[in-house]
Parts: sequence; structure tokens; C-alpha cells
Amino acid sequence: MRVLVAPDCFGGTLTALEAAEAIAAGWRRSAPADELLLRPLADGGPGFVEVLHGALGGEVHENRVTGPLGHTVTARWLAHDGTAYIESAQACGLHLTDRRDPETSTTYGVGELIAAARDAGMNRAVVGLGGSGTTDGGAGMIRALGGHVTDDTGNPIGPGGADLARAADAVLPAVGIELVAASDVENPLLGPHGAAHTFGPQKGADPAAVERLEIGLTRWADVLPKDVRDLPGAGGAGGLGAGLLAVGAAFTSGSALVRALTRLDEALERAQLAITGEGSFDWQSLRGKLITAVAAGAADRGIPCLVLAGQVSVGRREAGAVGVEQSYAVAEHAGSVAAAMADPAGTLAALAADVAAQWSRANAR
Repeated sequence: MRVLVAPDCFGGTLTALEAAEAIAAGWRRSAPADELLLRPLADGGPGFVEVLHGALGGEVHENRVTGPLGHTVTARWLAHDGTAYIESAQACGLHLTDRRDPETSTTYGVGELIAAARDAGMNRAVVGLGGSGTTDGGAGMIRALGGHVTDDTGNPIGPGGADLARAADAVLPAVGIELVAASDVENPLLGPHGAAHTFGPQKGADPAAVERLEIGLTRWADVLPKDVRDLPGAGGAGGLGAGLLAVGAAFTSGSALVRALTRLDEALERAQLAITGEGSFDWQSLRGKLITAVAAGAADRGIPCLVLAGQVSVGRREAGAVGVEQSYAVAEHAGSVAAAMADPAGTLAALAADVAAQWSRANAR
């Protein structure tokens, strides 16, 4: 049987490639004769560069840039046919912080990566959004590219989202490179579904901090020369989407982009069973994320799609509505979340071995 293995990353424990390899290793224990097609995926967040490098080839560059809390980090980006693929989380990711402080964290390093790609001769930069530890509306990125954000005395304001409350003027830079913002988050910049209220708590913001961030982002929207507050995706990566849209970036679906570049549909045409997964299969997974892309593609071709996830909180009926035949939780199989987290690759492989014992035999008959 030909089995497509196409997971996303597993929330800070396994990259998409590591997850695919773990599933494949477990599957081969129970069904060594099956042909496995590995297509690790990303939607613009962590793993974006690694996944596209595996699919496209190209040259990986490394730059030392400013991290979310001002320290220096090493970030990688991919050059392929004149296009730079930049993973914003490599410069401002939550995983780069030893303390969660969305009020002072900055996207300055993302701007440094865009500038590095431009200076390396790229004519286009696709910036993947997701996994950020920032809520600065992209102001740091704009500063790094030569723009200015000042208070009413003409002095530069601080780097964080809360500091934006003092913004009186914003001068946008001439970026000098075509930009594309790649994300599956369509949230606006402001309001109950905006960057502060939706994503701030995940980054460590308590209710009071969320309100301060909302005030800062509202002021930021007021002083930006281009009104982007209500555009889909403006709230992505703590408002980094808004900053990119303000300097002229086009917006695209990260999962659709990766689906095309990894030739996922060609692999689905060859497969008899599809397996996808991520750290938590929950209600957010049903809102156009990678799992739904794989499941929908499988359903279109009449092949079953299985989900292997760290945890599962989606009911069978809801999962079936997006094309998922069956879902399995690593934590449940391992006995606890702690056991799964202690050995993420091993417990995922063990689950895959058991699932293969069920599904490979059933489909072979």
C-alpha cells in the first residue's frame, strides 16, 4: 500500500520532518512492505524553511539578527530561483524567549532578514507568519528596514507593542523587494479577534497587558500611512501581518503555498491512505489549517485520511466533516501527556506502529 505521511510540526517538540520520520519509522515496524511518501508540511510558522528546503532544494543562508527580546540569534532563510523564503519565527519566535513578554518583544530581526535577502540579490521575499513571541504590529520590522516610528517630540519610541501607545508618526521604508506574507491566520489587527486579544494570552499577556497591547496597536493603526487594520491577516504573528501589508506585501495562504510547492496533490494522487498530524488536533485545526488541506485533498480522491496528534479534542463528527476518517492521540496511547512529552518521537512512532497494524492489513484485504 502507498501511504502519504504529511504532518505539520508538533508544537515545539518535533519539527514536521521529525514527525514524518517518526511516523514512518513506526509504520515500517508493522507494515514494512508499504511504500511511504513523506511530505512534511508547514503553514508559514515553525518549520517553514526546513519543509521548503526539503521540497525545493535551493541554498540556505544564515544570519545573526536581533531576537524578540533584543539578544542576538541565528536565523536561517532559503534562497530559491530569486525568491527568499523567510520564517519569521526564526527571528521573533516564542521559542527564542526565556521569558514571555509580548509588551516589549520586537520583530526587528524579521526586518533584518528581509534586508539580508534583498542585499543578497533576491527580488522577492515570502515571509511565513506564525509562532511569534511578539505583538509589536511589525513596527520593529519597519524600523530595521529603514522606517521610523516616533513620539510627539520626534524621538523614537521603544521596541514593544505597549510602547506603540506613544506613537505619533510612522514613516514607511522603501523596501526594495517584492513581499508576500504567508499565513493561514486571517485575523484582523484589532478587536476581539485581533492580535492582542486572540494571541496575546498565548504569549504571556494577562488581561491588563492585553488591554495595553490593544491600545498600542490601535494607535499604531491610526498613525500608519496605509490603513490595514481590517485586512485579513493583519493580526497574524502579533500584528506583523499589518506591518508587512503596510509596506506593500501581498497576502497568501501559507498552507496553500506549501501544498503547491511540495507537490502535495501529486503525492495524494499516488496514495491509497493519507496520514497527517500536529501537536494538538483541536477546533483551530478545522479552520483551514494544514490538516484540513490534507484531509480535503484525500476526500476529493476517495482515500481515507488519518490524524496522529499529540492530543485530540475534536469529536469524530466534526473531524469527519473536514474529511478525517479517524484521529489518534499520542498522549492517550502513551498513557499521559507527560509520557508523550518525555519521548515525543518514540511515542509517536509507537502509535504509528499500532495504527499501521490496523490500517495496512485492513486495506490489504
